[in-house]
Amino acid sequence: MTTRYDPSARNVLGGVLEPCSLDPLTGFFRNGCCETSHEDVGMHTVCAVMTAEFLTFSKAAGNDLSTPRLDLGFEGLQPGDRWCLCAPRWKEALDAGAAPQVVLEATHEETLAIVPLGILKDHAVPA
Repeated sequence: MTTRYDPSARNVLGGVLEPCSLDPLTGFFRNGCCETSHEDVGMHTVCAVMTAEFLTFSKAAGNDLSTPRLDLGFEGLQPGDRWCLCAPRWKEALDAGAAPQVVLEATHEETLAIVPLGILKDHAVPA
């Protein structure tokens, strides 16, 4: 397993940030966690479970996450994959009715600057 970038990172529930996905390997730092820093201008902090609806929405919005880009080592995402999304893009999808479910334990607390906890809980993966 890849070493965590920031072992003090917290999730939206106040606990230790859990990994989002190691296969496919996600995160701004490609360490499996939705960690962030000042370098992450997109704020890749939401651990989301991909749906066909969201992947179509994202492609139409200019971020094609489903088409493989093997030259970049990216195999493309499929429904059911977990991926660290940019918080503003998740909110945009929410406003358009296409927001995927969220894994709260793996969603970075910085997300709360964009989306209130109650809304995230409404879209949480069932425990």
